[in-house]
Amino acid sequence: MNKLKILFIIALGILSFSACEKDDICTDADTPQLVIRFYDALNPTEFKDVQNLIVWGILDNQGKDTIDNIALDSIILPLRVDASSTTFAMSRQLSIDDVNVDTLTFSYDVKEIYESRACGYIANFENLEVTVQQDDSVWVQTIDVDNALIENTASAHVKIFH
Repeated sequence: MNKLKILFIIALGILSFSACEKDDICTDADTPQLVIRFYDALNPTEFKDVQNLIVWGILDNQGKDTIDNIALDSIILPLRVDASSTTFAMSRQLSIDDVNVDTLTFSYDVKEIYESRACGYIANFENLEVTVQQDDSVWVQTIDVDNALIENTASAHVKIFH
């Protein structure tokens, strides 16, 4: 009887450990973000910094979520995966009296991709389009969608000329 008990415990232990799987760790899968490069409108091949740029996301409930306060020639912005568009206001302030705000709406199709059990799903964005609502004094001259498919952040997706 003791041998039968020991065999039962060993078999139960083997079954318990065979049901376990190795721990998966997600290291590479991440939803890509939108990369915007700023260019000189007078010389379209030259990058141009935007001085005192403040970018904030416009939320559905009329709230704001400030992204950054920078002076760079490129920015990276997150797109919403729970909607088919994301709206940002971009403010450029050259002086106390010279503040320009343009509102950009990025429309897209969300494509969910299963990466792995550890990583779950990521979202890529397809068919990117941009519309601009400008205020009285315009600082964004032209916007070009350079890459309408957002599947990585290795290169710029949108060019803004100012």
